[in-house]
Amino acid sequence: MTLEIITSEALAPLRHGFFTRRGGASSGVYKGLNCGPGSDDQAEMVAINRARVAEAMRVSPEALLTLHQVHSADVVHVTEPLDKPRPRADAFVTTTPGLAISTLTADCQPVLFADVSAGVIGAAHAGWKGALGGVLEATIMAMEELGAQRKNIAAVIGPCISQSAYEVGPEFRQTFLDADPDHGRFFNAGKGDRLMFNLPTFGLQVLTRAGLGRVEWTGHCTYHDENRFFSYRRSVHEKEADYGRLIASIRL
Repeated sequence: MTLEIITSEALAPLRHGFFTRRGGASSGVYKGLNCGPGSDDQAEMVAINRARVAEAMRVSPEALLTLHQVHSADVVHVTEPLDKPRPRADAFVTTTPGLAISTLTADCQPVLFADVSAGVIGAAHAGWKGALGGVLEATIMAMEELGAQRKNIAAVIGPCISQSAYEVGPEFRQTFLDADPDHGRFFNAGKGDRLMFNLPTFGLQVLTRAGLGRVEWTGHCTYHDENRFFSYRRSVHEKEADYGRLIASIRL
């Protein structure tokens, strides 16, 4: 099956993509393009899937780079393929052609960045904790250190969980209010004391307030489209033992 790749004009002409689960070799709960080495999927299937993504990105499998993601605000400046074990961090920046910097998600926000004129790119994994903790701002600052200018940076949020599927408790909302009382606007009332959190709109605000030249969300919800996307939260609701990971990638 052919890979399905969601792209954005905002990142053109750079080769990039938010890959769906279609076109992969994995089976069972991982059916499709599971690119997460941290999952319990067969290692050889994950390797086949990642090789297919590398081919689509026109790089060697060794140049398709991912991190050991830990919901931090830590950013890695990469200039060559990584040694194992992978660094524990949640974002990449680079100015090196031929490296496909990538992020793995299954409801969290995958965010791809590019200042085409400066030749600087970034990729960030931004769940609620990372987004609140500053991973997006840290990625932008790391790009600036490499010569990017905020007014020239485009940032695109890929498929992630939407507000209608993201139910949280009052303590979750309080964490956001403690950081900024204005954050209350990202929550709608749910059933009982439950609330519905708008992760992509929160990410969009962070990126817009950072002064970037162009900011977008692709508009795809990972939870509601099982045929195209993996979802951690959906796997929990369906009492599945594990879940696949989607990959988003960009290269110079």
